[in-house]
Amino acid sequence: MKLIIAYIQPHRLNNVKEELYKAKVFKLSITNALGAGQQKGYHEVYRGIDIEVNLLKKVRLEIAVNDEFTDVTIEAILRGARTDTIGDGKIFVVPLAEVIRIRTGETGNDAIG
Repeated sequence: MKLIIAYIQPHRLNNVKEELYKAKVFKLSITNALGAGQQKGYHEVYRGIDIEVNLLKKVRLEIAVNDEFTDVTIEAILRGARTDTIGDGKIFVVPLAEVIRIRTGETGNDAIG
């Protein structure tokens, strides 16, 4: 069991969701995030004052998958999120020690579904 955490550009979210659905991955959590990476932000003038904006909007996806879906899920995220420019995002794969479905008490692979 793995937890896949991906940070992507907000405007690529629909593309990523479409690719995940094509790959039969339907269960995911999405949150808005702010972050700084290699692109290091940008400068903006607001009421005549130069402001450095170094925390950019990102979307965080969290997807718990059984081991056989790990590669399929990663490939779907890559297909949907890649624009070949700096700031496309990152994918982290973390092992899950245990998963428990609250409603039924199922554990492990059965809890992920």
